[in-house]
Amino acid sequence: MIVRSSSEAETERIGENLARALPEGSVVALYGDLGAGKTAFVRGMARGLGIEARVSSPTFTIVNEYAGGGRELLHFDMYRLGGAEELFDIGWDDYLARGAVCAVEWSENVEDAFDGSEVRVTLRKLSDTLREIEIAFDSEEDSGEC
Repeated sequence: MIVRSSSEAETERIGENLARALPEGSVVALYGDLGAGKTAFVRGMARGLGIEARVSSPTFTIVNEYAGGGRELLHFDMYRLGGAEELFDIGWDDYLARGAVCAVEWSENVEDAFDGSEVRVTLRKLSDTLREIEIAFDSEEDSGEC
């Protein structure tokens, strides 16, 4: 599925709608250049999960943890990691075992850590305000409406 967003608020809304349909333990692998809207998308995901915390990019901490509304969101930023091995070194398996929804920015740096069941979200910056957001599910029947 491909949708277009003409504002940061709209990108957040798309993330919010996706998150409402995600089961516990889902991994959302985010792809896109710097400034494409990955963190805005995750802010929307948090809202869709019932989490009211202020969401920011975990570039230097690698992972930010948010909880609320009976759900948990783990927000990873893999920009500074050199590969999947480093992700496993920080406890990726332990994070997955918690059953939280995991949003992973810069997924291209750790693709070997994924098992193929992740939701792939690619954000493309078409102009200062326009984004193309491609959402690919393991199974098209899980796609929902964003």
